[in-house]
Amino acid sequence: MAHRHDDGPSARTTLDAALGTVGPRLRSLRQARGATLAELSATTGISTSTLSRLESGARRPTLELLLPLARAHGVTLDELVDAPTTGDPRVHLKPVTTDGATTIPLTPGAPDVGAYKMILEAGSRPTVDPRTHEGYEWLYVLAGRLRLVLGHHDVVMGPGEAAEFDTRVPHWFGPADDEAVELLSLFGKQGQRMHTRVRPKRQE
Repeated sequence: MAHRHDDGPSARTTLDAALGTVGPRLRSLRQARGATLAELSATTGISTSTLSRLESGARRPTLELLLPLARAHGVTLDELVDAPTTGDPRVHLKPVTTDGATTIPLTPGAPDVGAYKMILEAGSRPTVDPRTHEGYEWLYVLAGRLRLVLGHHDVVMGPGEAAEFDTRVPHWFGPADDEAVELLSLFGKQGQRMHTRVRPKRQE
């Protein structure tokens, strides 16, 4: 799905710069709440040593660490990470829009996990059309309400809610109502392969 046109230093520098601001922001959010590292550790399940290293910049943030921290501080991942400005051709973060869905690559050249910000306009993806592909996927809703059809499950997710699943299970997602949806999508290493269309046995 992602085209790796550039694995050069400019892309890595921009991503590193964005992630480099996470530590100070985490410390500022915690101090604003008057919470200690021990209290935050009890809330998130992350060790105090890891929290301290994240705040100092000695530990590189990952999704598994940022998700519980965003929930604890009452902010979105988008606000926490302060993702790079899109559309800059020097780092190939150019948005791609197809049928009302805008996809913005956030990690060009990443070898194992591709991260994308997606904006699904109201009315996009009107037909439930489950598909499968190799890999693993994480979804995190930033704004709006997302409908996720996964196998026999049909759920609606709101801001701050996340889902993860094996993409070999037939899946589809789109706006749950007449409002746009913003989300973060992360694919495992094999998730870049072409989708294979799966016809549902019955349609609602």
